[in-house]
This record gives sequence, structure tokens and C-alpha cells, in this order.
Amino acid sequence: MTFQNKTVWITGASSGIGQALAEQFAAQGANVILTARRKERLDTILAGLAPGKHRIVPLDLSQPERLLQDLPSILDEIGRVDILINNAGISQRSLFLENEFKVYRQLMEVNYFGLVAMTKAVLPRMIEAGGGSVVSISSVAGKVGSKLRTGYSGSKYAVVGFMDCLRAEVSEYGIHCLTICPGSVRTAIAHHSLNGQGVAQNKPEPSIENGMDPDEAAKQMLKAIAARKDEVVIGQGISGWAPTIKRFFPQLFNLMTAKMSYR
Repeated sequence: MTFQNKTVWITGASSGIGQALAEQFAAQGANVILTARRKERLDTILAGLAPGKHRIVPLDLSQPERLLQDLPSILDEIGRVDILINNAGISQRSLFLENEFKVYRQLMEVNYFGLVAMTKAVLPRMIEAGGGSVVSISSVAGKVGSKLRTGYSGSKYAVVGFMDCLRAEVSEYGIHCLTICPGSVRTAIAHHSLNGQGVAQNKPEPSIENGMDPDEAAKQMLKAIAARKDEVVIGQGISGWAPTIKRFFPQLFNLMTAKMSYR
């Protein structure tokens, strides 16, 4: 697959992996649609993209019912979408016994229900057009669990299960479904991670600060999309190997995660 003149819609495009994906798709000749809440930030990124028919569509994925109302008219204006990349998401760093229930609602609204709403709106148009790719960014935390991430990991496991089912349902229509599970990538995700009260913790973490460069992660993601992969894990060090270790040595992995200190 080449991306020349393809229309690629990226959620969570205001920073990190989403920004890196937008820049690399544009550099390969794609027309990029940038979605996030911060219009001013999207404008800045848009101005730095390689030439193309790019545009911004500010949306709040924490309001999936509103998305379902607004997206049909937006899609009428946009026209064909060749690749949808469900990248928007928030994380969490807090113990289950300390969490208020609203934290789980916040995580699921963005990480899962927002993703489902975007796919619900775009997928029928792809089928009508005769093909397309739905790409959802889960996480290594969607394959293995660890302390302080009951809400985040639960929402990302949900994404993996959703995509597995969707892939089976739409294969007959020529729709490509790819689940990407990144490990630690050097973004602002730790700063934005929710505490037990649903407020951003606003502090760094060594595992993230020392993680994979987002440009390298995006490069590997584009390769997986072009190769029409079903699922890939992208990471370096233990964050990349964790799903394999859990698969072949589950008891050892569970003992390791129980003993590790994250604070």
C-alpha cells in the first residue's frame, strides 16, 4: 500500500504519536485530517505539514454521543476516508482501592467509547467506497496488566477485543483492521495520566522519558499499515517484550508485576 493521495483521519493528533503519524503520512503524500480538542494546537501542527489537502476537525472524544450526532455532516463534507487511525487516549496512574468510580468512566469514554463512535461513523462510508483501513491504537497494557493501571489497562484490553471482533465481521468487505499495541513511547502521556480523583498527575515517569522516540514508533506503524498487518506490538526493552513473556511464562510475569514498585 502507498499513501499518496490517501485521506487519513487521525484522532489524538495534537501531540506525541498522533502528531508524528500526521507528519509522516503527509510526507508520503497523504491528505491528513487532524482531530483533537485543542484547535490552536492543531493549527500549529497543520502549518508544519508537507503540502497536501490537509484540514483540522476539532472534536472531543469524551462525548461519544455528541460524536455520533455531529460526524455524519462532517463526513458529508470530507468525503472518502481511506484510513481511520483511532489514536486519542488518556492513561491512569492510581491504585484501584484509591480510585473514584468516575475515573473508570473517564477512561472508557475516551479510550473505548470515543473510538467505537468514530469507527461507527466512518466504517459504513468505507464499505460503501469499497475498502479502507481501521487502525486502533491500544497499548501493551491492552495485552498485559500491571499495578496502577486497572482503568487504563481495562479500556485498552477492550480495544483489542473490539478490533478482533470487528476484523472478523468486516473481512468480507475488504476492510483492513489493525490493532497497534505500543509500549513506552516518549510522549506527554505520563503527565496527562489520571490520578485516583480523575485529575492529571502532571509529572514525568522514567519509563516514558526513556521510551521509544515517537517518530520511530510512527515509522513502524506506517509499515504495519502498508503491510496490512492484523496486530503489532511496538516497543523497546521490557515494554516491547512484555506480551511475549506473559504468553510463555505467565506465572513468572505475574510474580514480577506484583513485586514491582511503581512509586
